[in-house]
Amino acid sequence: MFRLSNLIKSTLQEQKSRSLDGSIIIWNMTNRCNLLCHHCYSKASANEKESLSLEDILKTIPKLKIANINFVIFSGGEPLLRKDIFEIAQCMKDNKIMTYLSTNGTYITEKNAQRIIDTFNYIGISIDGIGEVHDYFRGQKGSYDKSIEAIKTIQKLGGNAGIRFTITKETESSFYDIFTLAEELNVNKIYISHLVYSGRGKENLEIDISKEKRREYVNFMINKAFEYYENGKDIDIVTGNMEMDAIILLKEFEKKYPDFVNSLKNRLKSWGGNSAGKRLGNMDWNGFVKPDPFFPMTIGNYLEKDFDKIWLDDNNELLKKLREFPRNIKGKCSSCKYIDICNGGSRSRAYAISGDLWDEDPSCYLTLEEIKG
Repeated sequence: MFRLSNLIKSTLQEQKSRSLDGSIIIWNMTNRCNLLCHHCYSKASANEKESLSLEDILKTIPKLKIANINFVIFSGGEPLLRKDIFEIAQCMKDNKIMTYLSTNGTYITEKNAQRIIDTFNYIGISIDGIGEVHDYFRGQKGSYDKSIEAIKTIQKLGGNAGIRFTITKETESSFYDIFTLAEELNVNKIYISHLVYSGRGKENLEIDISKEKRREYVNFMINKAFEYYENGKDIDIVTGNMEMDAIILLKEFEKKYPDFVNSLKNRLKSWGGNSAGKRLGNMDWNGFVKPDPFFPMTIGNYLEKDFDKIWLDDNNELLKKLREFPRNIKGKCSSCKYIDICNGGSRSRAYAISGDLWDEDPSCYLTLEEIKG
């Protein structure tokens, strides 16, 4: 997760960057979902059965705190399909763990919206295109209208709901319109995710955009983040799963604000790029723990072994390699002067294409000329 807007603002105003003490866990507490999204890394569907008991979840939460997990993103499937979700979130609060809700929005209603607002620190609602584009990509007619209504309902009650959008060939026709929509709805966060090759996202590789298109969209996002900052517009632009975006920001920042570029560079190095297995982890509905939600390998099962024992295992060779900084990555990463900013990007994408966890991220759009040391 790369907070474009926050880095621009904190650097230029010489403030401390937003950071989280400890690690973030994305917890897929169910694999049930009413939609059938084309990019879904967990291949969730309406036919899935609930496999994770409330007892197992509540027993695991204190172990997260021991492992210095201070932030949990409730994900799925569709997390609001769990009838016990509020009890789970309350247990997180009791253990001083912040909670975010990642939802498709179709189960947010006038009846439950206030409780959702009171329970979660932030609500991210997926909007993967305008109108029929969203409906087609998410596999259900009318889902766009329901998701937009969910944002409006949360806002009407004083809550904080942002937009989550994934760039693919099937959604890119709405890319620019998503920013217009965010401005019209007056949301305060737009999270733009790049496709990672896992689950249906791997089965549907042909929906990924070209490197040239990716670069075009990244340039737009960065320019839009500068525009929002310079015009005092309070919309936070965040990108996900493409740590190379930080390098483009650095290059553009140097042109616009050369006196502050060293400060930004230091902040980017401190941020550290891809943090799978270090500041980011994943727990799924079957108890498996992974370095990130897309990862092709597991590092343990929290139903069989306490989570803290898994996450804090200094003898786990995979975790040790992931936690090296900067990582030792092959291909063009081996001679890239920005390796200590992006940390080699997605290991999941590298493995999906080459079968080698330590190969270069195949989605990296930087040229060899740009990365020369």
